[in-house]
Amino acid sequence: MMSDENQDTTVYEVVVNHEEQYSIWPADRELPLGWNKAGKSGTKAECLAWIEEVWTDMRPLSLRKALEGQGGD
Repeated sequence: MMSDENQDTTVYEVVVNHEEQYSIWPADRELPLGWNKAGKSGTKAECLAWIEEVWTDMRPLSLRKALEGQGGD
């Protein structure tokens, strides 16, 4: 059983990079270079659930584009 002291009360932002890869980042911290807000914030569980819904193709954008150019996909 977790005590209240051990519960994660951090508010997270969903972030996305130029390759359309998603992650979460504490909302009160400056974003690392190369990452932008994706428009969702909340608890860790809420953010991860949202990512699971929207990130349906985990291949980096550059790979998807390269495969499209070869007629693959």
